[in-house]
Amino acid sequence: MQTEIVVITDNRSNEYLTGEWGLCLLVKYQGKKILVDAGSSDLFLHNMKELGERVEDVDYAVLSHAHYDHANGFPAFLEQNKKAKLYVNDTVAANCYKKIYFLKKYIGIPRKMLEKYPDRIEKVTGNYKISEGIYLIPHTTCGLSEIGKQEMMYRRTKKGWMPDDFLHEQSLVLDTERGLLIINSCSHGGVVNIINEVREAFPDKKIYGYIGGFHLFNKSNEAIGEVAEMISQTSVDYICTGHCTGGRAYGILKEKLGDKIEQLQVGMRIHLS
Repeated sequence: MQTEIVVITDNRSNEYLTGEWGLCLLVKYQGKKILVDAGSSDLFLHNMKELGERVEDVDYAVLSHAHYDHANGFPAFLEQNKKAKLYVNDTVAANCYKKIYFLKKYIGIPRKMLEKYPDRIEKVTGNYKISEGIYLIPHTTCGLSEIGKQEMMYRRTKKGWMPDDFLHEQSLVLDTERGLLIINSCSHGGVVNIINEVREAFPDKKIYGYIGGFHLFNKSNEAIGEVAEMISQTSVDYICTGHCTGGRAYGILKEKLGDKIEQLQVGMRIHLS
């Protein structure tokens, strides 16, 4: 059965649909529809309608991580769709902040969302099976708080400010006819780390593809080149990246990875058969 991913929102608009800083993907798999993230606003509702997709038909929703540009649309989703569970990591209330000079700006999920929709939100931990062939895989790599420190991203905890270790981030993994498909919207934990985490979770499966942002827009050309080299050494055959990857980084990745990689854009439809 064919797997299709529809790009509902992304940074790159097309001539008909508006984009925004954020990401929202509609995944069609084994007769089910899965909404991965909901962008920075309710723009995804307009774009879904224009693309001929009904928000009411979504069977499952997944929040990739606890940042506003992926979570802010979910209150609108939960009001429009009355049946789908929203699957989040159990550390999603991580109170995420970005340090800007001497200030810390809140960049987390809508503050009252967990309390307002307790019957619709499913908090999961560890490797989690949503349905046959549909899995959520969290981070198991140690030392990710070092990435948080470098990115100036912090969590507000009872013990004070702590560098974000991105334990609230999770990958949606689909078992397709071509192999495993990883969807991780920002890959804060590191693209290759995530590939290795999925490989560890499914040691007997081939990883075919990876779709999502790589958070490289603020990295040096040298650092981006190192990521491209590491990706080239994996067995992943197909990559589609956008959002926080950035145009400059995409160009460097494209130069190294060639036909293996393409760029996300609003309205794009990716078919895996």
